[in-house]
This record gives sequence, C-alpha cells and structure tokens, in this order.
Amino acid sequence: MNELKLNNKRTILVGLAFLSICAFWQMYDNLVPLILRETFHMDESLTGVIMAADNILALFLLPLFGGLSDRCRETRAGRRTPFILLGTGAAVVLMNLLPALDNSYAAQAAPFKLVSFVIVLGLLLIAMGTYRSPAVALMPDVTPKPLRSRANAIINLMGAVGGVLYLGITAALYPKARTQGLAHVNYQPLFIAVSLIMVVSVLVLLLTIREPKLAAENRALEKQHPEWNLAEDDGSGRETLPAPVKRSLLFLLASIALWYAGYNGVTTWFSTYVAEVMGEGIGDTAKCLMVATVGAIVSYIPIGIIASRAGRKRTILAGVVLLAACFMAGYLLTINASSITPPMYVAFALVGLAWAAINVNSLPMVVEMCRGSDVGKFTGYYYTASMAAQVITPVLAGTLMKHIGYQILFPYAAVFVALSFVTMCFVRHGDSKAEAKRGLEAFGEMED
Repeated sequence: MNELKLNNKRTILVGLAFLSICAFWQMYDNLVPLILRETFHMDESLTGVIMAADNILALFLLPLFGGLSDRCRETRAGRRTPFILLGTGAAVVLMNLLPALDNSYAAQAAPFKLVSFVIVLGLLLIAMGTYRSPAVALMPDVTPKPLRSRANAIINLMGAVGGVLYLGITAALYPKARTQGLAHVNYQPLFIAVSLIMVVSVLVLLLTIREPKLAAENRALEKQHPEWNLAEDDGSGRETLPAPVKRSLLFLLASIALWYAGYNGVTTWFSTYVAEVMGEGIGDTAKCLMVATVGAIVSYIPIGIIASRAGRKRTILAGVVLLAACFMAGYLLTINASSITPPMYVAFALVGLAWAAINVNSLPMVVEMCRGSDVGKFTGYYYTASMAAQVITPVLAGTLMKHIGYQILFPYAAVFVALSFVTMCFVRHGDSKAEAKRGLEAFGEMED
C-alpha cells in the first residue's frame, strides 16, 4: 500500500459535485421549514412531514439510481457524470420556482399557489435524488480502497465549503437588522446564488475529470490486489459477502441511521429552535451553523490522517462520544439563554469536529465491503440508512417539540447519537489501517 498515492487536485475536482449538493441541502434545510411556517402558516408536525418527504423519496431513489449508474453503459462522459449533469440541470430550474411561488403567495394567498409549491418541491426532490448516489460513487470509482478515507476527507471538505458558501451569503444578505419586523422575507437572491454555485461546480467537474479513463485505471489496480475484496465466490461464479461481513454491514448501517437521526434533528429544526427559544433571526442562526461547518472544514484532513493510523472505527467512536456531549452542552447553554453566546459557538465548532470524524470514515467503511462493480449500489445502501432515519426524525422531533417544548431538541439528538455508539461496537469489518507513520508523514503519500 506504500506505493499508493492520492492525487489531491483530482480528488478536489471530483468533490465539486458534492460541494454543489451540500450547498443545496444546506439551503433546503434552513429555508424550506421557515417558508412553510412563515408564508404558508403550517404547524411543526405538518412541516416535519413535508421535510421528511425528501428522505422518503431518497429511500427509493438513491439505491435505484446508484444501481442504475453501476449498470449504465460507459458513455464518453462515463457512468456517473451523465446523471450528475442531468440531475443538476433539472434541479436548478425547479429550485428557482420555489421563491417565486413563495413571494406570490405572500403577496396574495391562494390555494393553487400552495399546491404548486408542494408539487414543484416534490419534483425538485426527485431531481436531486437522481444524481446524489452517482455523484458520491464517483470518488470510490476513481480511488483505491486503502485511500478512500483520505479521499473522503477531501470530498467532505468540499461539501463543507459548499455549506459555508451558502451560510456566508445568508449571513451577508439577511442580518437580523434587515429582516426584523418584516412581514415577509424575499429569499430569491439566495436561491439564485446557490444555483450559480451548482452550475459552476458541475461545469468545472465536466471539463476537468475524465471519468472513463480514471475509473478504468482504478479497476485495473484493484485486480492487482484481490486481498482488498471482501466478497467471496458462492460456488456458482457469483460473488457474495460472507455472513460475518454482512453482519458488520447491517450494524454499520444501523449506526449510520442512529447518528443521522440525531444530527438531522438538529440541522432541520435549529433555525426554528433559535427563533422560538431565543428570538434570533436566520442570519444569526447561519453564523452559528457556519462555525460548525468551519469546525468540520479544519478537521477533515487531520481526521483523515488520524483514521489512517488509528483506524476508521476508533475514529468514528471518538466522534460519536464528542457529538453526543456537544448536543447535551447545546441544551445546557440554550435553555435559559436569550441569544447565542460565545460558548455556544465553541460547542458548535466541536460539533463540526465530531461530525467530521464520523462522516469521513463511514462511507469508506460501507464501500470497503463491496465489489468494485457495486460501488453505486452500496453507496445507495449508505444513503438508504441515513435517509430512513431522516424520514422519521423531522416528524418525531417536530412533534416532541410541539407537545413537550422546544428544549427537547438537543437531548433528543444526544440520545440517538449515544445509541449509535452501541451498534458501532459490533462492526468488525470495513476498517483500514495504514502503516503507522509520524505526523504529516502519514499524509505524505498524497500527490499535490
């Protein structure tokens, strides 16, 4: 494995697809609940149901299109890239209809405008679902298995950059002084800005990454290393996972579902939580979330180094413990607060660190257990687990907040994250340790 080198530049370019996806979802999770409540006057439970719709669709769409991209005939653009291009194009068109309908309904309410908003929202979610798994599967397609945690660190770094771009634009355009007291806030500029981020990112990806050539090179390399393949011949010429590997995969997917249930509960409802509990606006909320995102950004590369030495599983377990502790700290810091305080920013910076430790290593652990030809399908499994949790958590958290109180949000998240520690202890496969090296030497194999 010492001869393997990760091409930093290429991995960054591959990560542009994930950057565009994360910029979109950061906006979606922040703005759509606000629009549903403030413009269409929906309560928390109904808002939670609609916010869960993307995850319900994802349960079917992500494995479906991940598998379709696996079986797609190689085109001049590759197997994954066509899905990325078509999905992004459709999403950009549809997403810019949402603020137009929002503004129109605020100016003059009419039932057909609400129905139109929900229909466009559904079509937008379908468009996003068609290319998320292919976009994420592109990294393992072009990256050897032992280097995927390091590569995923860069991919997640790119995703975090997408989130920061959105949050920075939000904080600049919508400070509390500009939105306070307004009967309706026009979010069209934010949608346009995110559209531009998505279009530019995908165009650069198309112009710089030659997917067919890179994927073929990686397939040839993996044939030289059959020890990387955990699948076995079942006697009929088909490869299948041994029972212990399947068991590890199921526990890993359960862990993914549990920590996403906690984390997504906070990301979905934090804007509303801050508004209701502290009276703060979306601009102040964006600052807090941006601190978390920056915390993740500065952690991704060090986490990749740590995982290469300590192992993916140990790194994830440490991140789970820290994330649960930070959520409980969030509860203690906000139950009697009237504004976001400096210790809250510190807690959210540590949330970013913890999430980096978890996120960098979980997808590589899943795809480590599959054949090279099944990367899209196993990526779909990863997203099925995460989205299954996110189907439930917006509704469940919203209902608990409505009937118990908004202060339940952080303890709710902490409990689910803590449960993921238990299931993760039963995972026995998918780890990958590099030969121990000192300091930055552990990351020195990577090409610039």
